[in-house]
Amino acid sequence: MTLILTGITFFLVGGFGAFLSRNRPIAATRLGVGGVVVGSILGLIGTLPVLFSASPVEAIRLPWSIPFGTFYLEIDALSAFFLIPIYLLSALSAIYGSAYLEKNIYQNRLGSHWAFFSILIASMVLVVIARNGMLFLIAWEAMALASFFLVMLDRERESVQRAGWIYLVSTHIGTVFLYFFFVLIGDRTGSLDFDVIASSGAQIYPQATLFFILALIGFGAKAGIVPLHIWLPEAHPAAPSHVSAVMSGIMIKTGIYGIIRTLSWFGTPPLGWAVALILIGCVSGVLGVLLALAQHDLKRLLAYHSVENIGIIFLGLGIGVLGQSTGLPMLIVLGYGGALLHTLNHALFKGLLFLGAGSVLHGSHTLDIEHTGGLLKRMPWTGMAFLIGAVAICGLPPLNGFISEFMIYSGAFQGIFSLNSLYAIPVLLTIVALALIGGLAALCFTKAFGIVFLGHPRSQQASDAHEVSAAMRWTMVVLATLCLVIGLSAPLMMRLLEPVLAQMIGVMPETFLQLDSNFIPPLQFIVGTSLLLIALVAVLYWLIHRKQSNITVTTAVTWDCGYAKPEPQMQYTASSFAQPLIDLIAKSIRLKADLRKPIGYFPVEGGYTSEIPDLAETQFWTPIFKGIEWVMLRFRWIQTGSIHLYILYITITLIVLLIWKLG
Repeated sequence: MTLILTGITFFLVGGFGAFLSRNRPIAATRLGVGGVVVGSILGLIGTLPVLFSASPVEAIRLPWSIPFGTFYLEIDALSAFFLIPIYLLSALSAIYGSAYLEKNIYQNRLGSHWAFFSILIASMVLVVIARNGMLFLIAWEAMALASFFLVMLDRERESVQRAGWIYLVSTHIGTVFLYFFFVLIGDRTGSLDFDVIASSGAQIYPQATLFFILALIGFGAKAGIVPLHIWLPEAHPAAPSHVSAVMSGIMIKTGIYGIIRTLSWFGTPPLGWAVALILIGCVSGVLGVLLALAQHDLKRLLAYHSVENIGIIFLGLGIGVLGQSTGLPMLIVLGYGGALLHTLNHALFKGLLFLGAGSVLHGSHTLDIEHTGGLLKRMPWTGMAFLIGAVAICGLPPLNGFISEFMIYSGAFQGIFSLNSLYAIPVLLTIVALALIGGLAALCFTKAFGIVFLGHPRSQQASDAHEVSAAMRWTMVVLATLCLVIGLSAPLMMRLLEPVLAQMIGVMPETFLQLDSNFIPPLQFIVGTSLLLIALVAVLYWLIHRKQSNITVTTAVTWDCGYAKPEPQMQYTASSFAQPLIDLIAKSIRLKADLRKPIGYFPVEGGYTSEIPDLAETQFWTPIFKGIEWVMLRFRWIQTGSIHLYILYITITLIVLLIWKLG
């Protein structure tokens, strides 16, 4: 724990130094990035032994004046598992961001930017090692505010202001539910220390479903489940790309951490909880990928895929909870194990994809898919890295996304054979949803990679595109390599999950022995086949390259099938590529399409564009936001910009809450 606390100190000292050096952008960047990288390395060194030994290390437990418990920090196997992607992706994103922002027009803001970036990483670490509800909420609020200021770097743009406003409101709606969750559970147990809550099962079980619902909404808002996902497609395109990678790759996973930690307090959960998690996973997964399919902004497309992958994680959690409810250990291991592993995998390939999108923006100065094309020739490193991330997120072997989805699939099929017909319905729904999500994701990323990187440039920006700097390239290479390494070491990754599952859910050693005999052999076969396929492709490439090197190449006119001069207009657009599928479900999703048919034998114009409205935004959140805006307009004095009024407002609120509680 000493190394972890030292790492947090480096985060904060580096961020503070960056803020003090805000008038010197280069120094601010070096201090901020250096603090994050050094702190992450120290944190990794301190985290890995805890994960592999599965022995909790209590570092600090001190009395404090705040009600309900003590100042309590601890790292256990679950915390260690979530700390690994936090440290890893934070360090790589910081290095990437140092080059990404090198020529940013807001050089005078880099000091504060790196200060908030450091606070974000430190607060995420505190969230997963805090063992007291009040301390957890303080770290949670610091995480929310730091990420808000990071999103608002380019705050002169109206779209960024809107994104920041939506994110701030959405995240605090979730925080309100978490406040009620901790206040009610603290009132029930007399303490907000997590170990006291976990040992008070008999006291909290009568109201367990209420606590579960509050936690599901509070943590689900951060994770981005439908319909609480609305902030993701707004905040990610507005934020700098390295910030988007951190927010999508690891910050939203703190919501997953909170749900898993909460589930560990309640003993055997009711069957209804499993059904709720599976239904949320189905809706979030399917709607997320459908909305992604219709996007034209590359980062907005990736944001909706975060909703999709959170849905997959919820499906795994649902299978795990179903195993707990029915007493089937294999479902517990495969469900929870698949959800945990997909959390790690998603951090890697989604971080890679957002960094790839940032490189596309940096090299071509656009994120509009319709204005790209042919970038693979101009940006080969970025193109290959993005391709690896796309294959991984589609859940295809031999990359890491396949393993975690395979575990959830296996758990679902295990449930089909082990449960009666009534209990098997949510399991069957899981299988159908996973299959649909996988097929639609493959279609979406075929569109994204094909339109952006293949074909001919569709704009002058794409024609003038260039590869990014070495720091940006190599951070993507590291993440792409990790996606491949984890995919090829699938059987070993199962060993990584055993300490977490044994400690948090009480899985017995004989269950892991059964897993080794039934689940590991298919994984070994898939990995072996993948290695053989990779070797075969490499040999064929070498033979073809060797043969072509001895051939004299001549230039001649080829048969062009009537297309003597291919133009960009002859290519698929993002809208036309998805149009056959989208038209099948146009009425149910309220498709907005604009078709301009070409007229005559030699048409000069024509086109097709489509848009799928996010019904959660238009039908649910927009009225809420308008209502909040109406209230705020009636209390403009709060928004005068005076820090004294803000502090007075917060103080009065806290006093009222304390009086209400103590009274």
